[in-house]
Amino acid sequence: MSKGVLLVNLGSPDSTDPKDVKKYLGEFLMDPRVIDVPLWARTLLVKGIILNTRPKKSAAAYQKIWWDEGSPLIVLSERLQNKVADRTLIPVSLAMRYGSMNIKKGLQELHDKGVDEVMIIPLYPQFAMATTETILVLAEELRATHFPKMTLTNVPAFYKKPEYIDILSKSIAENIQNLDYEHLLFSYHGVPERHIRKSDITKSHCKIDGSCCNTASPSHEFCYRHQCYTTTKMVAEKLGLQEGTYSTSFQSRLGFDPWLQPYTDRTIERMGKEGIKKMAIVTPAFVSDCLETLEEIAMEGEEIFHEMGGKEFTTIPCLNDRDEWADVLANWVNEWVSIKTQMA
Repeated sequence: MSKGVLLVNLGSPDSTDPKDVKKYLGEFLMDPRVIDVPLWARTLLVKGIILNTRPKKSAAAYQKIWWDEGSPLIVLSERLQNKVADRTLIPVSLAMRYGSMNIKKGLQELHDKGVDEVMIIPLYPQFAMATTETILVLAEELRATHFPKMTLTNVPAFYKKPEYIDILSKSIAENIQNLDYEHLLFSYHGVPERHIRKSDITKSHCKIDGSCCNTASPSHEFCYRHQCYTTTKMVAEKLGLQEGTYSTSFQSRLGFDPWLQPYTDRTIERMGKEGIKKMAIVTPAFVSDCLETLEEIAMEGEEIFHEMGGKEFTTIPCLNDRDEWADVLANWVNEWVSIKTQMA
C-alpha cells in the first residue's frame, strides 16, 4: 500500500472580511462537537444570534493579527508541513477542520498521488471532542463516502509523549531564561464541563472535583482536563519550576454554561491585583499561533494585566515550525512507515 500523511489543524477564514469570517464561524460553531446541543437550539443560537452579532467583532480581531502572507495559523501550518515533508519519503498534505482547506481536499490530494494508507495527525496535543474527535469522525465519514479503498490511522493525543514534552520545555526555557518573571501561566483552550463528562468512557469517573484528574482511570485517555494538567506537571518537572510559581488556566469560554476553570482572563486579572508585576504565559493546547494566542492572550491578556497594575507580560510562542518540532513529527511518521513496512 502507498502511504501518506495528513496534518490537520483548526482552520481560518479566507480573509478578514466579515463575510468570510461569518462563513467560517458558521461552519465552526454549527459543528455538533463544538456546540453540543440539539440541532434546533444550535441553529437558533448560531444562526439566530451569534452570526448576526459576532462576525464584525471577530473580523476586527483577525485584522489585528493577520500577516501579509495571510492567516498566521495557515502560514505557520504550511511551513511546518514543508519541513515535515523534507524529513520524510512519503507525501505530506495539510488540511483544516474548518474553512476552505478542508479535510476532503487533503485526502483527495493524497489520493491523487496514489496514496491509499493515510496517517492522520491532528495538531492538538490533548484530546477533546471539539478538536481531535471532530477531525477523526469527519475524516472517517469522508473516507467511507469518497475514498472507500483508503485506510486511516491516527496519532493519539501526544500530551505526555517525552519528545513532545522535551521540545515544549525547551521552547519555554528559551523564552523565559532572561526573564525575571514571578509567575508562569499555562493557559489552555477552554471547553464546557459537560464535554469532559461526555468523553468519560467509564461514565462515572470524571467529576471535575479536584481529585479525579489525579486518580488513575481509563477515562484519562480521553479526558482533556486531565491531559492539560498532566502537560503542565510534566513541563514543570522538566524545567524544575517551584510550586507556586506556575499554574494552569483555561481561556476562550463561550456562552453561559459552566466551562473549565480557573478562567485565564480572571486569573491574569487576579495576579495583577495581587501585586504580581512580571508574568509569562504559554498556550500548550495549540502548536500553531492563531487568533486565540496572538490576539486574545498577547493583546487582550496583556491589556488586562496592565490595567490591574502589572508591568511586564511575556507571551511565549507556540511550537509553530520549529525545526525540532518538525523533527518530532517526522520521526513519528518514519516510525509508522517502518512498522507498516515490516508488517507487509
